[in-house]
Amino acid sequence: MSSSILPSENNDAGQALWQSCIDLLAQELPEQQFNTWIKPLHATVSDDFSKLTIVVINRFKLDWIRTQYGGRISALLNQLYGQPVHIEFSLAAKEAPVREPVLRTSHEADEFSSAASSAASDAALNVFKNRLNSSLCFDTLVEGTANRMARAAAMHIANVPGQLYNPLFIYGGVGLGKTHLMHAVGNQLLQNRPDAKVLYIHAEQFVSDVVKAYQRKTFDEFKHHYHSLDLLLIDDVQFFANKDRTQEEFFNAFEALLAKKSHIVMTSDTYPKGLADIHERLVSRFDSGLTVAIEPPELEMRVAILINKSRAEGTEMPEEVAFFVAKNVRSNVRELEGALRKILAYSRFNQKEVSIQLARDALRDLLSIQNRQISVENIQKTVADYYKIKVADMYSKKRPASIARPRQIAMYLAKELTQKSLPEIGELFGGRDHTTVLHAVRKISGERQTLNELNQQLHVLEQTLKG
Repeated sequence: MSSSILPSENNDAGQALWQSCIDLLAQELPEQQFNTWIKPLHATVSDDFSKLTIVVINRFKLDWIRTQYGGRISALLNQLYGQPVHIEFSLAAKEAPVREPVLRTSHEADEFSSAASSAASDAALNVFKNRLNSSLCFDTLVEGTANRMARAAAMHIANVPGQLYNPLFIYGGVGLGKTHLMHAVGNQLLQNRPDAKVLYIHAEQFVSDVVKAYQRKTFDEFKHHYHSLDLLLIDDVQFFANKDRTQEEFFNAFEALLAKKSHIVMTSDTYPKGLADIHERLVSRFDSGLTVAIEPPELEMRVAILINKSRAEGTEMPEEVAFFVAKNVRSNVRELEGALRKILAYSRFNQKEVSIQLARDALRDLLSIQNRQISVENIQKTVADYYKIKVADMYSKKRPASIARPRQIAMYLAKELTQKSLPEIGELFGGRDHTTVLHAVRKISGERQTLNELNQQLHVLEQTLKG
């Protein structure tokens, strides 16, 4: 940290350091994990910034947070501050006994064993009510080709629920804005109809609610709560895999809501038919309305996101810096926001203006990893292995579909995931002309928007290449 920070400013700067760490964790962790374990934490920072004390409500949570998240919190603090910050944990008050939920029958034990750790308090449904984040609305969601169709469908639902696109099934990779879009639907509907019964929920919480209903024999109350909604927004339905009782209850809720013309919006990391260990009758319901993908944002959309988010944080990011960051952080919006927060924190604690050089310094670890891991050669090998062809076929003049198609996919990924120009990529694919590469990029990019199977294959390849 810059030595120009005065002692009287240390308290505010210390809280800013902790808040920056919290913000980064919010980008990295699933929302339910973050809200359960990280969001309630409070911390104090010593005057010399050498020690940060995290205050936790009871011993159980203290041990869990220290074991599960302590290392990552320490790494983020050291990265933000630029020097080692020692972490201590402290109990806020006298420890209260922790009750572990016990299932009454062994038959359901496997299905619900993971629910206890993510279960909210007994009164969660009443405390959280609709569980919507009011800051996640359509106005704060940057539009681009990557999310245009999903956004248009979501806006239609928010204004005319229960008609077209029911259910709406949104799928895509981590951190692309699926959750933001769902909250936007709920917030817009409530703005139009304040009396509407809206609930946003993560699939893990639905599992937890089924557990509690099963334990307490309160399925009548459970069904009344879910079946009476006007809009159900449920995140990450892939978590229903292998949970038979949960799937049965969700199927019942699904049918009841559609019958009363209530609307259902779901998200997943894959398209309906790609879901594993989900009952076929449920998959067919998922696929019966409108299924849309959200793609990784294109360059212009990434630049707009950075500039808008930076402005929301009270800082104007120069356009050339936004372009530099957008060209180097390509995977998803969450990582883009994480990069922005690192840059702003680095700028704040070093008291330097945001510039390309400052962005390089703040993101040096991320840039180093990218430069080391993703190369055209690595892409060629990964794609060849995936489609079971020889790496040499990437450079050859052979043109059968079994070879030409993977070659085009590899060219597309090379353009998306590296800094190579079209002529450079063409040279690495057996001396091909840049127009050949451009044709491949446009072809695969266009087909990705309409072919679910291709989109899923590309998603797997991208995740593999990014480690």
